[in-house]
Amino acid sequence: MSTGAWIAVIAVVAALGFGLFRLFTDGRFRGTKELHVTQEVHAPEPHAWDAVTDALGETELGARATLVQFSSAFCAPCRATRRILGEVAEIVPGVVHLEVDAEHHLDLVRRLDILRTPTTLVIDGAGNEIARAAGAPRKEQVLSAIPALNLES
Repeated sequence: MSTGAWIAVIAVVAALGFGLFRLFTDGRFRGTKELHVTQEVHAPEPHAWDAVTDALGETELGARATLVQFSSAFCAPCRATRRILGEVAEIVPGVVHLEVDAEHHLDLVRRLDILRTPTTLVIDGAGNEIARAAGAPRKEQVLSAIPALNLES
């Protein structure tokens, strides 16, 4: 095989590998790590909910969970995510869905380390971020990320 053919084969294998990686990681909720302040002078970062209300003003925190979705205007997966999170908020008591336009709230995006849209944060009733997903999650993934989900209550 010629050098050009080998380059094409390597490019196809790399693209397939990346595609498989994205297939298995997009939309999966992961728990968040507690950030430790390295400088003694600065106070610790407030709860994720405090950062949201600082940027957006008074908003409603769900009793069980708040699903905060970061979107952008031309993001096709954001529309699907909006629909899914809205459905979950309708069927699960105590869950609220809040959508944030990432382009208009860049300070909040930086403060919460949002790297792409859609990103969904799951914030518990106390205002703490307990999970996040980059990419469009499936409804089952959202339901499993909600704390103390007991459909009987």
